[in-house]
Amino acid sequence: MIKRLFALALLALMLPAALAAEPAGKLTTESIIKRTLEGRLSGIKIESVTKTPYLGLYEVRVDNEILYTDEKMNYIFSGNVIDAKTMQNLTEKRLRELSGIKWGDLPLDAAFKTVHGNGKRTLAVFSDPNCPYCKRFEKDLAKIDDVTIYTFLYPILSPDSHEKAKAIWCSSDKSKAWSELMLNGKVPAAAQCDTPIDRNLALGRKYRINGTPTLIFASGERVPGAVTAEQLEKLFAQNAGK
Repeated sequence: MIKRLFALALLALMLPAALAAEPAGKLTTESIIKRTLEGRLSGIKIESVTKTPYLGLYEVRVDNEILYTDEKMNYIFSGNVIDAKTMQNLTEKRLRELSGIKWGDLPLDAAFKTVHGNGKRTLAVFSDPNCPYCKRFEKDLAKIDDVTIYTFLYPILSPDSHEKAKAIWCSSDKSKAWSELMLNGKVPAAAQCDTPIDRNLALGRKYRINGTPTLIFASGERVPGAVTAEQLEKLFAQNAGK
């Protein structure tokens, strides 16, 4: 990333001239920024350029990162924009929005379902059976009531993760086998059956799910990493009205 930023800094000096060469009225500022950056920096894919509501900055989305540039593109900024009144990290909020996954796009048949209480709230979790953070999260998740959990087995840590995930899916009671493994360390017996694990891995690559656990709420918001029971309740509350 450091090398990329040095390249972007040098490129910023050339952008005004590139803009001047374009026919007036044919391209928007956003499209010029996108085309110029992609043309000058081979191998970098600019996913989107969007004008922000603050400081006249333009948001440049590169992979899972956000950069900023001013309207004349004299400068390129890397870092977080924070609202000084609320102290909210606007860059982090925007990244969460951009990384969201529509609930309807999740193939729920590729996950197993666990219901706590009345199950009125819904949560999808991408999890690896060998992930220590997943195990910690499962202990907190067990404290949460009135939720339906869809667990997508996502073995990305090791070949052994894949074998354990397969054994979980092939168990007669997937939810129980998962709980026994994650909470009590009891590994299910190896078994053979058709599993959706390869589909889950392809789905994760599509949505750039690079770590476990990754949580998806019904609103589409994605939250990477383990959270506590208290934090999870707050996230449910925040997503209830979305």
